[in-house]
Amino acid sequence: MPDSQPQPPPPPSSSQGPADPSSLLLCGARLTDGRTVDVRLGGGRIEAVGTAGSLAAGGTRACGARVDLAGYLLLPAPAEPHAHADTALSAAAQGPVSYAPQDVQRRATEAALLQLGHGATAVRAHVRVGDVQGLSALAAVLQARRALRGLAELTTVAMPRVLTGVAGADGLAVLRDAVKMGASVVGGRPDLDPDPTGYVEAVLEVAAEHGCPVDLHTDAGDPARLARLAAMAGGLRPGVTLSPCGDLGRLPSEVASRTADQLAAAGVTVVCLPQGGCGGVDRRGAAPVRLLRAAGVRVAAGSGALRDVSNPVGRGDPLEAAFLLASRYGLSPEEAYDAVSGSARAVLGLPEVRVEAGFPAELLAVRGDGLAGTLSLAYSRVVVHRGLVVARTSAVREYCSSAASVELGLPRQGRGQLS
Repeated sequence: MPDSQPQPPPPPSSSQGPADPSSLLLCGARLTDGRTVDVRLGGGRIEAVGTAGSLAAGGTRACGARVDLAGYLLLPAPAEPHAHADTALSAAAQGPVSYAPQDVQRRATEAALLQLGHGATAVRAHVRVGDVQGLSALAAVLQARRALRGLAELTTVAMPRVLTGVAGADGLAVLRDAVKMGASVVGGRPDLDPDPTGYVEAVLEVAAEHGCPVDLHTDAGDPARLARLAAMAGGLRPGVTLSPCGDLGRLPSEVASRTADQLAAAGVTVVCLPQGGCGGVDRRGAAPVRLLRAAGVRVAAGSGALRDVSNPVGRGDPLEAAFLLASRYGLSPEEAYDAVSGSARAVLGLPEVRVEAGFPAELLAVRGDGLAGTLSLAYSRVVVHRGLVVARTSAVREYCSSAASVELGLPRQGRGQLS
């Protein structure tokens, strides 16, 4: 698991030497507190943050490259805590989804790159194991993970179907083999097992054996079952995550509040899916995020299905998830963005990111002046992973020339006029 604490930056050199090809200077970026700054990156970390122009000339070290971020808001990069890499981008397929290893690897790689372009430098992917595909889908996603190294971090959750009874013996063996193969998280859907409580017990046992986190799918519509799960999960470290918990908001308010308190006491994290569930069109709606947060539950937000049968138009965009949390579920822009960045990174066991010296250089620059504006119109983006620019998206909007725009002096982003 990655270190949980930022490391201090290396001491500055006493004199300016030759350009360091591994260093990068981000120039003229705006921060959420309104400052405009230069940010120097090196060795995968933020080395220095200074007022605009202070690091661009006469610094202690010459930078290998510069990126002009004038007009951009600089933020900690999002993370994606709930993706389905093995079924992503399969909605247009004719017939059943192909689980041929080459097809799964291609879809998983393309999906991770799409999410990276949106800003997510780390992705947790849930992958089915057992049944007909055995461990082949997991092997394909792990191969995609290796191919993406240096661009994005892709981790996997092994999801067996059944873990109890006679059929469950095979599923339990496959789950242990999946962890040995490289799955870093154990999970699944206990609600689909004939014995949901027994399923959870089996997952927690394997997690305890290997020191793995747990990430379980549940609609959270049974408060008694959730109470048992919270009681069993309370002592497990590194922790338990539940998602999408959409039915929790349909419970009577006093029951939902009591359940939220139990989850908070057990240290369980909830990942909501405001862009739509991942179990079919009959499972829409996000978890009651305000109620959970009020109870002290850590709430993160994921994208869920990315253009598969559950959501054929899923974007996999963390900023859209944050936009929906702010526009539909009543969170402030700051709370909504934390759900897809700081809290999402915590779910993945990743260190905190701040735009301050010493913190990991996992950053997202979005064109706009403030956080509310970027969540509303998050078009142009620059993504930084391990101190390097790994993705860019540029959008230019142009309008026909009009007397109104000239007279009112309206802002224009385009470089020309439509003819």
